[in-house]
Parts: sequence; structure tokens; C-alpha cells
Amino acid sequence: MAGKSRWADDEEDKALEAQRKKEKGEKKRAKLEKQRQLEEEVRAKEEEANHPAKRRKLSPSPEKDGSREESRELLRFETGGWGPCRHVNNFETLNHIEEGSYGWVSRAKETATGEVVALKKLKMDYLNDGFPVTALREIQTLQESRHRHIVDLREVVMGDTLEDVFLVMEFLEHDLKTLQEDMAEPFLASEVKTLLSQLASAVDFLHDHWILHRDLKTSNILLNNRGTIKIADFGMARYTSNPPPTNLTQLVVTLWYRAPELLLGTTTYDIGIDMWSIGCIFGELLTKEPLLQGKNEVDELSKIFELCGIPTEESWPGFRRLPNAKGLRLPRDNKAKGSIIRAKFPFLTNSGAELLSSLLSLNPDRRPNAKEMLSHPYFKEAPKPKSEAMFPTFPSKAGQEKRRRRASPNAPKRGDAPGISDVDFSGIFANREEEQSGAGFTLRMV
Repeated sequence: MAGKSRWADDEEDKALEAQRKKEKGEKKRAKLEKQRQLEEEVRAKEEEANHPAKRRKLSPSPEKDGSREESRELLRFETGGWGPCRHVNNFETLNHIEEGSYGWVSRAKETATGEVVALKKLKMDYLNDGFPVTALREIQTLQESRHRHIVDLREVVMGDTLEDVFLVMEFLEHDLKTLQEDMAEPFLASEVKTLLSQLASAVDFLHDHWILHRDLKTSNILLNNRGTIKIADFGMARYTSNPPPTNLTQLVVTLWYRAPELLLGTTTYDIGIDMWSIGCIFGELLTKEPLLQGKNEVDELSKIFELCGIPTEESWPGFRRLPNAKGLRLPRDNKAKGSIIRAKFPFLTNSGAELLSSLLSLNPDRRPNAKEMLSHPYFKEAPKPKSEAMFPTFPSKAGQEKRRRRASPNAPKRGDAPGISDVDFSGIFANREEEQSGAGFTLRMV
């Protein structure tokens, strides 16, 4: 029996709303109390400045006979943070690698040590509004994400102006997207398991530390020549909570990896959006091609429903309450097409197909978390995950030349025009219909 929908209106929702109002009132009272205490502290400091107390002697005076006081060493404590930023001139740019939604990445060499690093120049398009929040989040989340399978942020360096801010990170030879474009055949089953287990391990670490990546895709997963992957590009990452914050933006995740609840305009989401992206990456590793290549938000939904089945109240309770679901006309009979994942991947074992189907569940509540994914039987059956030491090596495009990349969508940027998530379907197509045909159903906007 399907569980209750998170979007269903019932007594529990009313109780939650009352609880939220109560918590909001308590936070307001706590804020006022904190402000009052700060004002009292300021007044106390002003009084102390006007009437300084007699300084207390903290060390004994020298001996009366004039003997020398024995030398003392100063105590030194580690601060645990960075000092003043170094200048970018400490690094020599070797070649450009790629341009992303939030910065330009180059291969560079530190002149003092000769170490090769990745140098990412942050985009400061909104500097007039203050230091970009996406840049702050990327720096903060990368600092907190010290994990074997997450790219290491070494330091932040500056140019001559505030517009020249660079992240110095470890350099890895490949990203999975570019690598697969040049591979004659997809990864072997054992190699797919190795890559997926490493990816799930990193995502589990992020979610345990309340971090949503919000842009997992093969171009943001780096691979070195020792069989180790690392997640990169935290430009869209942010901290979350339980319950999730109410100010989460819907315009996140690159279109081909975006979960259906985001496309249908949900106002709250959690780790399920990252797990959907992992499911898309899983399918891409198996076929060497992106799994759901929609031209726009409506086409993306069409391809999702074609692969995963048309949502019903049984498979996804309450989905029709989502803002953009009201503009969709879907079959209501019992002949609605179901998932074709098993048929699309006939070479997958039953266990592998079950894992992929669960990751690509339309209902976000039914997707496994990263920890559950790691313990799935798929990783225990033959063939076992390949040892990293036995992983094949490949020539590195990023090492010497600019990458030649096929056309693919970029992550949403701050200020982008809204897509389906902000379209009012009730009247925009009042005099016409736009149809997109899938396999066995028609998706209409009215």
C-alpha cells in the first residue's frame, strides 16, 4: 500500500503548520532576547572604558636582588584556518580545460613547487550585490567536504581586483563525460560498480554533513589514472536541514539529470534529487550516452515518463498537488504505460535493474539513500567491483589540450529565465495545444 504523500493536505499538515508557527515565534523571542543581551554588553563595555579597573598583575616581579628572570617561551596555537590569500601570480597557467556555469577551469603549475593543480576562476557577474552567494557556498562546502572521493580545495588566491578570485584544487586527468565520448565501448560491469560505489560513498558523506550537491552529472565527476573518482563543481551546493529549508530554489540541477519533482515545481526537496541524478549517471555509465536528453523541461518530463512510467496516485501519491502537475493531461485508465527500465537494459542483472529502477523512482520517498545504495546486493554479486589498481588508464585531454565537448546543457545559473517551474499552465495555451508524443501516451500543456 502506498505511503502518505508529503504533499497531501490532512490533519498532520495542519499540526506541522502550527508547530512551524510556534517555532517561528520562539525564534523571534530568542532573537529579541539576544539583541537585548548584546545591548547590555555594549553598555557594560562603555562603562568599563569610562572607569577602567586597576590592572591585575599576571606575572611575578623580578627578584629584589636584581637576578635575571628566567626566559619564557611564548605559547603558540593553531588557528585552523587560512591566512591572507596569496596572489594568483604564484601559479603559471598551462592550458584551459573548460568553462562551467560558475567559473573557468584551467590547468596550472605552482611556480615554487612545480605541482600541477586545477585553477578555477570564479564568475563575479553579481559583484554589485556583494560577493556571490554561489561562490561563498562553493568555498564553504568544499572546506567542509574532506573526503577521498571529493575534490580537495587547497586554497583561495586573489588577483589584482575583487573580481579575480581563484580556487586552487587538485588536478585530475579526466572527467567521466569527456572520457566516455572518446571510449569505443562503455565501462565494464565491474568498472561501473567501482565508479558507482565511490560516487555513493562521497554522496553519503555529503548528505551525512547536511550538504546537497544539486548538480551531480558525469562532467562534474573527475577520474584520475589510478581508478579514483572525485566529485567536483560545488557551485550549486548548499546546506540543508530536517525539515528542509523553505527558501530552496527550484531551478537547480542540469536538465538531463533533474528529478521530476523539480520539473513539476516542488517547493521543498531533499537528498532525493541527488539520488535521482545518481540514477541518471548509472544509466549513462551503462550506455555511454546521457539517459534522458530532453530539449526543454516539458520534453524532459516526457522522456522521464516514457522510461519510468506515467505517474499515478498509487505509484506517486499526491503528485497532482504539485504546482505544475495541474497543467499536464495524463492517461487516467489502467492501461497507462509502466516502466521500461528492465527492457531498456536487458544485460543488467535483476539486482542491477532493481537498483536502477529504485534510483529512478518517480516518487522521491521511494528512492534509496546513498548508504542504502552501498549495501545493495548489486555490489556483492558477480562480477565484483574492479580494484582501483586494475583500472585502465586513458590519455588525458585536460593534460595538454582544450577539450572538444559535444553539446549538452549547463547547470542553471543565477538570473536564468525560469522554465516549466514558473509557467502558469492555466491560461498561457488557452487557444492552442503543444503536444509531445512519448511511447504510448501524449503529454499536453493547456
